[in-house]
Amino acid sequence: MEDLTGDGGVRKEELRPGTGQTVPLAASVAVKYSGYLEHRDEPFCTNCYSKSPGLMKLGKDVTLGGLEIGLLTMKKGEGARFVFTPDYAYGRQGCPPLIPPNATVMFEVEVLDFLDTDESDAFFELTPEQQDTFPLQKVLNVADTERQFGNYLYRKRRFKGAKDRYKRAFSILHRSPSSEEEQHQINASKLLVLLNLSLTYLKLECPARALAYGEKALEIDQRNAKALFRCGQACLCMTEYEKSRDFLVRAQHIQPFNHDINNELKKLASCYKDYIEKEKEMCSRMFASLKASD
Repeated sequence: MEDLTGDGGVRKEELRPGTGQTVPLAASVAVKYSGYLEHRDEPFCTNCYSKSPGLMKLGKDVTLGGLEIGLLTMKKGEGARFVFTPDYAYGRQGCPPLIPPNATVMFEVEVLDFLDTDESDAFFELTPEQQDTFPLQKVLNVADTERQFGNYLYRKRRFKGAKDRYKRAFSILHRSPSSEEEQHQINASKLLVLLNLSLTYLKLECPARALAYGEKALEIDQRNAKALFRCGQACLCMTEYEKSRDFLVRAQHIQPFNHDINNELKKLASCYKDYIEKEKEMCSRMFASLKASD
């Protein structure tokens, strides 16, 4: 095994190679892990039964020194086995009743994903006045990191958490530009976040909010097919059929061969047909009731 610390305190055996860069300092990391005591087949701790482990912040959520050292040598998709001596694990006292004193432990770890959130986390610890002094490019980088964090949560179907990250990203994009180019950069970043918010609110079954964010996106780009599509979906959820058709037809004109748009128009036609039939049935019952009362 590779000696990572020079004193044998953290040793590593790569089980499966990863790809891309190694995990950076202060990153937020999603890992699967199992911890074992010597001569024990069953883990004393594991999260391998979880379908979607949450992101852990290095230096904050990862409290085992040896594990943090090991994670900083890993890449996305990599699997590894580590051995930690007591000084890099649970110390001389252990952690009764699970961990005896002076225990050497073995961890099997797989890095599922990670986000380099160091700059973003540091930015949001500043006061609003301090944030205003940051160069625009750094603010855009922070907003993009928050959006990526939201995308990660969205893929895990954690829609409320995703919505909060998207809103955090949007909250810092209200800079006054000093040039047309800066305005273009701000608008491009806003547009991505607004489209994410519109979609996430649809998942949260809040179509009115989805429509509001979709319309904000259209204020930036009135021919954005995704924004028109989201607005059409939201209106359909609210049974505002005419508005839904208007948005969807505009989207179809821009992307005539988009299957999602065309399928949504078919869904709209079916819903509207059912609505008309129910209206007719209701009117028939009302007239029948009036006639019977005469």
